[in-house]
Order: sequence, then structure tokens, then C-alpha cells
Amino acid sequence: MPLTADVKAELTTVRDPRPTARVAELTALLRFSGGLHSIANRVAVEAELDSEQLARRVARDLLELYGVRPELVHVQGSGGRNGGHYAVRVIEAGETLARQTGLLDQRRRQVRGLPNKLTTGSRADLAAVWRGAFLAAGTLSEPGRSASLEIACPSPEAAMALVGAAHRIGVPAKAREVRGVPRVVVRDGEAIRATLAEMGARRTAAEWDQLRQRREVRAGVNRLVNFDDANLRRSAQAAVAACARVERALEILGDEVPEHLREAGELRLAHRDASLDELGHHADPPLTKDAVAGRIRRLLAMADKKAETDGIPGTESAVPAGVED
Repeated sequence: MPLTADVKAELTTVRDPRPTARVAELTALLRFSGGLHSIANRVAVEAELDSEQLARRVARDLLELYGVRPELVHVQGSGGRNGGHYAVRVIEAGETLARQTGLLDQRRRQVRGLPNKLTTGSRADLAAVWRGAFLAAGTLSEPGRSASLEIACPSPEAAMALVGAAHRIGVPAKAREVRGVPRVVVRDGEAIRATLAEMGARRTAAEWDQLRQRREVRAGVNRLVNFDDANLRRSAQAAVAACARVERALEILGDEVPEHLREAGELRLAHRDASLDELGHHADPPLTKDAVAGRIRRLLAMADKKAETDGIPGTESAVPAGVED
């Protein structure tokens, strides 16, 4: 997804100088991109990442923050992963790293969610948690009715921890499960923009928001055009039905129609597309809209009453099929 790639490319360049934020980002990234594995009865830390640039950055952070030199492996694409991905592995000092990051507790048990120190940190630390999680497993869709920013989570507990971190920085994220995979989702357009900005993807946030606003304006214009088209169709149908009924009324009444009603009916037939107000201006002397409407209404009522008495079809019978009166 192009937007997802844009966000990740920008976030990869974000370098928060605060040590706690760097640790928070790296720990979240490790947790959401693979986590802990057991290799030859040893705890190994592994992260599977989309780009070589991000993989090299993770390797550099591991070296700078924990003095660990990881193994960097290019894994060929298979299944849905076109172009392959990159694995950053720490095997030799994996357990020590897992304990230092908080991914492993004092009893050598894997933390199901996120280390507590991450989700109770400062605003910068919480933003770093989200940045790391998105770099590991985030996606961003285009603005529209189904727009969303999503992060696939390794466990329901990790999802809830990420939701809690989001709420602490004012982001209305929700946890849900899609095809058995826990996810954290942000759907509101303004909330998505704010989340991108909080993570540090300010350029992408501005571009996404501009695209959203353009689409909203375009959608609004389309709704107005469709509304106008519908109104025009209804007006045209009403005019056809009215003229058909007036023609039938004059036919039914013949010489019995009062002169002032005949004039109103003939005005309707002479100016088929005109509004009642416009018909009034065409009358001599001019009439109000209500006066024209009243005369046409009485003309139709008189004709329908005579048709009922004579046992013949009334004015409604003249309206073409499929045309609404």
C-alpha cells in the first residue's frame, strides 16, 4: 500500500534523542514484529521488517542501546510477501536482551502485552510506542468511507496495551479481531491525522489530510449534483403529469369548463416547464402562484367529478405509466 510505505519511510527517519523514547520505540517494534522465539533451547529475539533501511536502523539501535550486534538476514518473498523481507535476529544474547527490554519477566515468561513501564511513560514515550508498533505491523488506507489506520497485534493483551497508550495521548483507538488476528484501529479522519502527527509522520499527516479534504469536497459536490438531478427529474415528471391531467380535464369538460379555469389550464399547457409563479406572470392580468394553483386544482376536481358521474376515466388515466404526479 503506497500510503503505508510513505508513512513507514518517514517514520524510519524520525530520531527522538531521548533515551526512554528510543527504548520505547525499539521495544514496541520488537514486540509487534516477531518477538521472542526458542532456538536450540535458547531465547532468541527476532524482528521481521519490510525494508532494509528499517532493518539496519533496528540493528544500529540494538548496538547503541544494548551493545548487541544482531544478525541481519534477507528473507525471500513467499505467499503474500512480494519482494521478501528482512529479519533482525539476536540469538547469543537473546535472553539478556529480552529481560533488558522487558519482553521477558523475571520468571523467564514472555510478557503478553507490553512492558508496564512503556504504557505508563511520558507522552513522547507513548508516541514512540505507537511509532514502533506501526513500523512493525501498521497499515494506512486512503481517505474515504472505509479509511483506517490499523496495527496488527501479536496478542489481545498487546492490542489492549496499545489502545491504552493511544487514549493517554488523546487518540480514540479501538481493539478488534479480524479473521483471528487482534488489531488496533483508528477510523475517524481527524483522529488518523492526529495519530500520524503524534508518531512523527507530520509530512504524511498533512498530505493525507489534504487528500481527505479534497475527497470530502468532491463527495459533497457529487451529492449536490445528484440532488439537483433528482430534483430536476421530479420536476420534469410532475410537469408531464400535470399537463396530461389538464389536457384530459379540458377534454372531459368541453364547453362546460368555466372561462377562468380554462385560461389557467391553457396557461399550463402553453408553458409546460414553467413554475406556478411563472405561470402567474404570464396571465393577463397577472395572478399569484396560489391563485394559479387553486384554479388548476378546481379544474381537475371538476373534471374528475364529471368523469365519475359519466362513468369514464378521469384525469389520472391520462398520466403516462412510470410518471409520478
